[in-house]
Amino acid sequence: MEWQPLDFERPIFELERRLQDLKNHSDKHDVDLDPAIKELEAKLRETRRQIYGNLTAWQRVQIARHTQRPFALDYIERCFANWVELHGDRRFADDKAMPCGLAMLGRQRCVVITHQKGRNTKENVMRNFGCAHPEGYRKALRLMRLGEKFGMPVISLIDTPGAFPGIGSEERHISEAIAVNLREMMTLRVPIVAAVIGEGGSGGALGIGVADRVLILENAYYSVISPEACSRDFVERSAACSRSGRSAQADRAGFVETRSGGRNCPRAGGRRAPGL
Repeated sequence: MEWQPLDFERPIFELERRLQDLKNHSDKHDVDLDPAIKELEAKLRETRRQIYGNLTAWQRVQIARHTQRPFALDYIERCFANWVELHGDRRFADDKAMPCGLAMLGRQRCVVITHQKGRNTKENVMRNFGCAHPEGYRKALRLMRLGEKFGMPVISLIDTPGAFPGIGSEERHISEAIAVNLREMMTLRVPIVAAVIGEGGSGGALGIGVADRVLILENAYYSVISPEACSRDFVERSAACSRSGRSAQADRAGFVETRSGGRNCPRAGGRRAPGL
């Protein structure tokens, strides 16, 4: 799949394309273009530094939502071993928006609970755009209790615009499901690490986000309300989404610095999934 750049990323896209054309021409015609290639690579690095080092709040939200960003199953595939997905909440159904299971992280067996979005329309319909139903949160709680029983730590990968607000979700008590998770995660007797890998939207994120350590990746956000909902509530025009994002104090990439101890370096972290 070809990279689909956002508007402000087009200078990077054009430089990458020119660089690849130069390399292809050099290989095909056996021409030494190393000086031109090195010059273009330096220009590409500087352009990335300028763009990703000066992102606005709304641009960070756009990156967090991009369909080519690494999703939870991408991290599971590359960071964990022996992944075994477990299904169902033993009450109603299985929620495909929240794949959960057991995996090995190094030598440690752990419980992994996630939100998962899709990269195209078919996948998004199956994953409900990453918006979980009550059965998803109850499945997550079932696995967390399983982890507590067998002494396995819990790792939570959060990437959701929020819990699903539909009629069926309300009929099956989505608020109660999230509230029970909040209470139970506070008293769970095994370590919990939560990482916001994209969007951390409202109670949908909190439902698996009460942890001993909460991490937020670069170009991800954790918010009590979406910028669109905030603009509808407090601003007359929907075009003010970017201003409402700034009101949430998301202008800096200090999340990584304050939450995970990392340095605030503009590297476009988590921008593109492997192979894209």
